Amino acid sequence: MTSYDLDWFISVDDHVLEPPNVWQDRVPQKYKERAPRIMREDGEEFWAYDGLRKATEGMAAAAGKDKQEFSPEPLSYEDMRPGCYEPKARVEDMNEDGCIASVCFPSFPRFAGQVFYEAKDKELALLCVQAYNDWMIDEWSGSQPGRFIPNTLIPMWDPQLSAREIERCSAKGAKAFAFSENPSKLGLPSLYDRDRYWDPVLQAASDTGMVICTHIGSSSQLPKTAPDSPLIVSVVLTPMNAVSNLMDWLFSGALVRFPNIKVALSEGGVGWIPYALERAVWTLDRQRHWASKGDFELGGHGTDSEGLSPEVFDADFYQLFRNQVFGCMIDDVFGSKNLHDIGIDNVMSEADYPHTDSTWPYTLKTLKERLAPYTEEEQYKVLQGNARRVFDFTPAEPPSNIRP
Repeated sequence: MTSYDLDWFISVDDHVLEPPNVWQDRVPQKYKERAPRIMREDGEEFWAYDGLRKATEGMAAAAGKDKQEFSPEPLSYEDMRPGCYEPKARVEDMNEDGCIASVCFPSFPRFAGQVFYEAKDKELALLCVQAYNDWMIDEWSGSQPGRFIPNTLIPMWDPQLSAREIERCSAKGAKAFAFSENPSKLGLPSLYDRDRYWDPVLQAASDTGMVICTHIGSSSQLPKTAPDSPLIVSVVLTPMNAVSNLMDWLFSGALVRFPNIKVALSEGGVGWIPYALERAVWTLDRQRHWASKGDFELGGHGTDSEGLSPEVFDADFYQLFRNQVFGCMIDDVFGSKNLHDIGIDNVMSEADYPHTDSTWPYTLKTLKERLAPYTEEEQYKVLQGNARRVFDFTPAEPPSNIRP
């Protein structure tokens, strides 16, 4: 009888607060004054980069704080838990949480590197992307072998450069790269682009096996119900970005044209997935005849500019999802109860350390409570088996002197 290790989990969505040396140690001397660096002025600490001034928000570094202390107000590195920015301290916090390996997203560059995409000097921006990637692979991940699954950035403004950077990082051991949940919101072509703007990126992902991680918020926009709706309403609605993201991957035909790519709906939750797939399949069947004909105005509700790509009409959305798309959950009660409807092979775990949604240091305890009705094999898949397979990663052996 197979024995499954249920005492550790892999988090496929965490975050790192980049230490001040990341770019200053790696860009050429002539760029150091313009590359990202930490500055202090009038008692305020902030990142400065090529004219940009950006303080760290407290909600991005909330680990160790009670929920009564959560605040979007600026926070200095002195006031953060060291695990936010130092890899050895992070591993100690992971051990306390039962996390054997972690996928980390950037903070200062934003979740898909939008800061560098928006920069005017693209020569410097490319150097900054490469510096971040080298730091993520060599220092953050390399200093703690087997504990971090390297997740990198791409220069989104140039798909050919992006493809080369994916290949370079893959050769260095990276397993994933961050990609926007909706590039069109950033002013870039969408997945529907008829000129196939993103094909070099998708081809590189297919060739290297790198996972395409599409974190909620990586479109630089949060869902709003009204112009004056409070921020907390947008926080509630963030999974809606993941719903839209999944629809784009399904209806653009990208999954059909690149059957080997793997897409992670990072921090998107999973409870909504069965209905979203059901709705997508039903709509494609019900509306396919008019949708196949192209340009339509629908009563002032927008334009279906060129219709669907032909490959979409024969697609099996359920099978595409099962083969190529993967969700993750923090504490998703409804999703946990319906894993078979979602796809037990398509769900991974996350801690979201050190953000305010994080269940640290009780993530393993919480997950095991939610997964208790399932077999040990099924629990193992969600805790770490699916992440091992999807990211093609074997974690380090758990510390012998620690049992979460």
